[in-house]
Amino acid sequence: MSAHAAPTKRLTLGDLAAKKAAGERLVMVTAYDFPSAQIVEDAGVDLVLVGDSAAMTVLGYDSTVPVTVDEMLMLTKAVRRGLDRPLLVGDLPFGSYEASDAEAIETARRFVKEAGVDLVKIERGGTTVDRARALVSAGIPVVGHVGLTPQTATALGGYRAQGRTAEAALAVIDDALALQAAGVSLLVVEAVPSEVTAALMPLLDIPVIGIGAGADADGQVLVFHDLLGLYPGSAAKFVKRYADLRSAAVAGVEAYADEVREGVYPAPEHGYGMPEAEARRLGELLAERWDIDSRK
Repeated sequence: MSAHAAPTKRLTLGDLAAKKAAGERLVMVTAYDFPSAQIVEDAGVDLVLVGDSAAMTVLGYDSTVPVTVDEMLMLTKAVRRGLDRPLLVGDLPFGSYEASDAEAIETARRFVKEAGVDLVKIERGGTTVDRARALVSAGIPVVGHVGLTPQTATALGGYRAQGRTAEAALAVIDDALALQAAGVSLLVVEAVPSEVTAALMPLLDIPVIGIGAGADADGQVLVFHDLLGLYPGSAAKFVKRYADLRSAAVAGVEAYADEVREGVYPAPEHGYGMPEAEARRLGELLAERWDIDSRK
């Protein structure tokens, strides 16, 4: 539980279903550490995803593929400590669930037991549908992910929109329906044409979270660092930047560096003092111990 607020009721999957039924939009944001978790908590989001995008956003890898289970667990535990109300979703990293149902269940159980996630997320349809079914049967709530799936972006032709032909769109829809039939609680649809999402929504009963998938989904997710402008350069087409924190952060550090070099910081008000009598007594003790006066 975060220290910034009184305890609040944690959302449940039933709450998400009720919001969907009432037409209330769901808000999901990624977070990767304790401070960002506290920020999104205070902002009132519904779901927090510790995505394997952490591989690139906070760990400096060039893709999501290298990140390990232990690295993801470390980040997810930190986020859990910063959250009260939102549901927490943990991304199972590449190579930690594909080989077998038993591997998927063991990895997912670690995220539930060690990091306290409410749901785990896995990517793609195909054999992943079997893994989803096994996880659900083991009592672990699952978030499915279709469309652009970063863990297999190379096989999909890179980080580009999926489902842009009628046949490809049908494949995305088939994957989504198969995951729903397998019992997933939630679905993320990434980087597909808006028309595909619009066609998909009447076919699904579970909440759908879009990212680069148009406005018809039940909710949206963005990466914390993207929406706050913490990285230089251009972002994906679907990203809207709601702040420019990188520029503010660079300016702040530059101002600090300038003041240190100019001898302006720290000023007297940034330090601690001793009572005058104690300072005088310290001088006397130093003089007695090291014969300071004789060194002048």
